[in-house]
Amino acid sequence: MKHSHILPLASCIFFLTLVILVQARHHSHHAKHKHSHPHKSSKTPKPAPPPSPPHNQNYNNASGIFDLRKFGAIGDGETDDTESFKMAWDSACQSESAVNVILVPQGFSFLVQSTIFTGPCQGVLELKVDGTLMPPDGPESWPKNNSRHQWLVFYRINGMSLEGSGLIDGRGEKWWDLPCKPHKGPHGTTLPGPCDSPIAIRFFMSSNLTVQGLRIKNSPQFHFRFDGCKNVHIESIYITAPKLSPNTDGIHIENTNDVKIYNSVISNGDDCVSIGSGCNDVDIKNITCGPGHGISIGSLGNHNSRACVSNIMVRDSFIKVTDNGVRIKTWQGGSGSVSGVTFSNIHMVSVRNPIIIDQFYCLTKECTNKSSAVSVSNIIYTNIKGTYDIRSPPMRFACSDSVPCTNLTLSDIELLPSQGDIVHDPFCWNAYGDLETLTIPPVSCLLEGTPQLVLDYDITRC
Repeated sequence: MKHSHILPLASCIFFLTLVILVQARHHSHHAKHKHSHPHKSSKTPKPAPPPSPPHNQNYNNASGIFDLRKFGAIGDGETDDTESFKMAWDSACQSESAVNVILVPQGFSFLVQSTIFTGPCQGVLELKVDGTLMPPDGPESWPKNNSRHQWLVFYRINGMSLEGSGLIDGRGEKWWDLPCKPHKGPHGTTLPGPCDSPIAIRFFMSSNLTVQGLRIKNSPQFHFRFDGCKNVHIESIYITAPKLSPNTDGIHIENTNDVKIYNSVISNGDDCVSIGSGCNDVDIKNITCGPGHGISIGSLGNHNSRACVSNIMVRDSFIKVTDNGVRIKTWQGGSGSVSGVTFSNIHMVSVRNPIIIDQFYCLTKECTNKSSAVSVSNIIYTNIKGTYDIRSPPMRFACSDSVPCTNLTLSDIELLPSQGDIVHDPFCWNAYGDLETLTIPPVSCLLEGTPQLVLDYDITRC
């Protein structure tokens, strides 16, 4: 009987011991596994990436950055990304953030059709071009219903910057070869046919604009044009096009006031900077210009129009291998005035017509003499030195028979021939002014005083 009680008790003890051993071994296995990967146990799992923003105009980016790719742009240089660009612009323009950045990302090339980007916008806009923007390649690729006068237009914008480390490629080569363009052959041969070519970047009726740090090349026509704008600051840009590319002015301004163009390099087939009618308070400083046609005021007064330009400063600049240096050009038959202009501290290298006023500007041989002209007065030339191309005189003052140039002031002028030792005489026609210092070459052709014709001429119309 005693043994019959002991056997069940022993069985219970054996079973409990077995359970305890199994649990202890299971706990030991988990402990070893846990300590063998300590870096995994302490790391918080990464959250899933946020979804891409929807491709619609109502997308409001709280960060204030509007990447073209987030709006469906491909950026392969072949796909038309115009609609994506428009959506990014509209979203940034409607955003209530203080500053809204439309990003053209690095490493991508975006094909964009002729487009007008319209304001006013809620806040300040920055178009940051770190990649490449390009239009269709030539007239044959340009949609027939799109404007051929301009590519990218910014209209009624108050507060915008265009900057970045990227490139705006105008792809102008096929436009330059249109039969109507001045060919590379002799005497600028042209043929009849359609001739419209787009301006690359145009700002129209806008204010408080900054263009900074960009590269732009090979525009079909002007690279930049500002019409009816105010408070424009252009800084550290690089513009390039071949020497024989027609009408590829670097920067053209018209009816635009309070302009600063600083620290930039421009080489092209036309004027590096051209100043049209209705401009005043323009400061151009530290520009490297050439090849090209130099820095020009005009042309003014075409088709008997009235032109007014005043308070222009061009200083501390370098002009090399250009058809002109610093130039004022007006058509016969116009009216108005150019006054208060200073060209100061400019170095020339092998420049044809380093200093020129041409009141008989004409693109054909069919221009006739007219009795009215845009008045040119109060022009200062100081510290202009370097070499000139001997095909033209170093200074040329060709002034209107009916409205002479007056108050021309020259000082510290030293211009020597780039070839040979013969110093050519300046040319003057109906030009009145003074020499504050001796000049090289000597200028003996300026007339003294103020002619009665000018006293009777109403230059107050501006």
